[in-house]
Amino acid sequence: MPTAQLDFEKNIAGWWREVKDDFWGDVKQETLKLVRLLLEESMKEELVVYTQAQWHEYTGQARPYRNGSYTRALSTALGVLPDLRVPRSREGGFHPTVLPRYQRRQEAVNGLLRETFLAGVSTRRVGEVVQPLLGVRWSATTVSTVTKTLDAAVHQFQRRALLDEYQVLVLDGVTRRVKDALGVKKRLVLVAYGLTVFGQRVLLSFRQAPSESATAWEAFLNDLYRRGLEGTNLRLVVTDGCKGLHAALAVVFPYVTRQRCWAHKLRNVASRLPRRLQAAALQEAKTISQAPTRREAVTRFQRWARHWQATAPTAVACLREDLEELLPFLDFPTAQRVKLRTTNVIERCFREVRRRTRPIGCFTNAASCDRIIYAVFHRLNTLWQDRPLRQFTHFT
Repeated sequence: MPTAQLDFEKNIAGWWREVKDDFWGDVKQETLKLVRLLLEESMKEELVVYTQAQWHEYTGQARPYRNGSYTRALSTALGVLPDLRVPRSREGGFHPTVLPRYQRRQEAVNGLLRETFLAGVSTRRVGEVVQPLLGVRWSATTVSTVTKTLDAAVHQFQRRALLDEYQVLVLDGVTRRVKDALGVKKRLVLVAYGLTVFGQRVLLSFRQAPSESATAWEAFLNDLYRRGLEGTNLRLVVTDGCKGLHAALAVVFPYVTRQRCWAHKLRNVASRLPRRLQAAALQEAKTISQAPTRREAVTRFQRWARHWQATAPTAVACLREDLEELLPFLDFPTAQRVKLRTTNVIERCFREVRRRTRPIGCFTNAASCDRIIYAVFHRLNTLWQDRPLRQFTHFT
């Protein structure tokens, strides 16, 4: 391509970039001027109605009087309006409806800050991220104040009615550090993940608890039951093998088949093996979970047990003890098994929780922990809304 043509295209690109920057900058400024004019004129008209007199009109009757104006900065979705003139009355009773008292940000701005937070941006970086859009960099304290309005959303999420349409339930917990009156303590966040009969993935609920006790899990499961998840369509509950959770399931969902997580069980087996034997023994044990049928899985286990009984009897006993609860996933279609033999579907959600909370270190209170967990779960549920797992729908 000739040099002259290259220079021409380069210049055109530069000129067009400047035109776009100048054009949109001018449009934004002119729009802000119109917004200012509209707000100020609207407030003036409201004051006319309030005082029952036009500007500079004197009626001689007892009525509220104007008392000049004061200025206030207002952040809008288009940018900042500095020195917005707000009229006032002498006795202080006039409050314009178009600009609520003490409002420094439009609700649209608050909504943008909340949505940025919900998208996974930390409170410290939200102000930096939205600065190019809003023209002002909000502090972490301001963002934290705005995100506290999520408490109502958390309350609604944890109490919303549930449809009894879930065929698989995955239950597990993740530990977070939270401050209380006596210092920092570890709190367990109990989590329920469900797969509907339509293949829809949903993080159903979460609750903080002091431990994974049977009492804590029973309260959590009873809450799901009262909200509508009665288990009519429930075919399988996948767990990590927690004794407290299994005791709670025996009370709330006693007739639903349970599947123990292979990943957790193999870690338990590994802890009972000498380090020099772990790789070979675990590789062979994994073939049990990859068997095409339940009968073949039992055959592979027996072969594995005979091989390792002499050198690692406690590891063999660990796997034999729970073998019956490790095999129910083989009763499901082959396409579904990879999602059912472990709790990995919920562990991936926990990885996102850990990534999101790593910069925090320790939550100042239980409510702040709930807000972050809700933010992560809300984002994941939104992403999954239009992405069902086709192998779990009854219509495939």
